[in-house]
Amino acid sequence: MEKKEVLFLFTDYWADWEVGQAMAQISFSGDYIVKTISIDKEAKVSVGGLRAEIDYSLDEYQKLDNLAMLVLVGSGAWRSSPYDEIADFVRRLRAIDIPVTAICGATVFLARHGFLNNVKHTSNSLEFFQERLEGIDKYTGWEHYTVAQAVNDGGIITANETAALEFAREIMLALIEDDEGKGFANFWYEKHKKGSV
Repeated sequence: MEKKEVLFLFTDYWADWEVGQAMAQISFSGDYIVKTISIDKEAKVSVGGLRAEIDYSLDEYQKLDNLAMLVLVGSGAWRSSPYDEIADFVRRLRAIDIPVTAICGATVFLARHGFLNNVKHTSNSLEFFQERLEGIDKYTGWEHYTVAQAVNDGGIITANETAALEFAREIMLALIEDDEGKGFANFWYEKHKKGSV
């Protein structure tokens, strides 16, 4: 049986530290294939100067039945554009209940387009959220804002900029179906959070 893909969506100036753990653990599991996607096929350069090659552009990715999850990678670029084409893609995925995840600035992108109005969610801080969403009418989800490292609700995972481990754990738990695998995800998280000495 063909393995499903987990897409990591990159913009320029993406945050290396926010998704490395998630990418590694998904790949290591052997159950899914990690691929990259963006608005075009141009390589995207991270905060630390890493170049991420892009496997798919948004307009060429049509095989949604082979997609397990979309991960929106944190980036300073989320402030510079509304990224309407990305919002359209997310809308297509949510219409068929494919999970969408976001960390740091990507959480604001989801809010700006109304994706967080009816689910519990978090971001870098409430003040960060308020500042970036000032005057945005499409966001009406203030009552659902949750002070937490990471939140999973209604098929949407959100996390703050310091929550790379928590983000990875929530992604793993969402992708893993058996209790043994979920137990490992929690064991992995505790080990990396607290250290092994």
